[in-house]
Amino acid sequence: MTAATGASAKTIALAWTGASGAQYGLRLLECLLRAEVRVYLLISQAAQIVLRMEADLAVPARPAEAEAFLSARFGARPGQLQVFGRQQWTAPVASGTNPPDAMVICPCTTGTLASLAAGLSEDLIDRAADVVLKEGRRLILVVRETPFTSIHLENMLRLARAGAVIMPANPGFYLQPTTVAEIVDFIVARILDHLAIPHDLIGRWGDRSMETEDHRE
Repeated sequence: MTAATGASAKTIALAWTGASGAQYGLRLLECLLRAEVRVYLLISQAAQIVLRMEADLAVPARPAEAEAFLSARFGARPGQLQVFGRQQWTAPVASGTNPPDAMVICPCTTGTLASLAAGLSEDLIDRAADVVLKEGRRLILVVRETPFTSIHLENMLRLARAGAVIMPANPGFYLQPTTVAEIVDFIVARILDHLAIPHDLIGRWGDRSMETEDHRE
């Protein structure tokens, strides 16, 4: 992956919540750091449990220790990755005077979805997302739940009307993935597209490289 022109100037807030799909969040963090993007990372308590269950990864609870652990794991340059505590109200993302260029909650629980739709700011994840919306920046919610209730759908509609991008973790299969990593990359690639960050994770629909046979009837 090559960094986009000016990509180093981007600051993306990334939040991991307790929905299943830890691999999506981990892969997205890896790709953002490789693209020379500065990342503000927010991790819920439930996300730490899911990371252990799904990725066998014990991320330290203390922000400074988590920052050092993940920076070493993904080769972040000094200062590129900053991890903030759940009640760290002095973090840049807590104020509209210093918002990130965009924010992604990946994976996003329906509980987080409900908090955002209600305008609650009980922790830094909620507040950061609220700031991003009110400042007219891009907020991407990678919701991981099935099936959806009418409550979930109404919350999604309310947030979409407020400007959020609702991007459920629903991978496509027209690229014929053969591994879990390729399925994960499909979703991460769509997130990166909406962040305007170049990548080479998947092929593009209509590219000649995708053409195999004449599908005429």
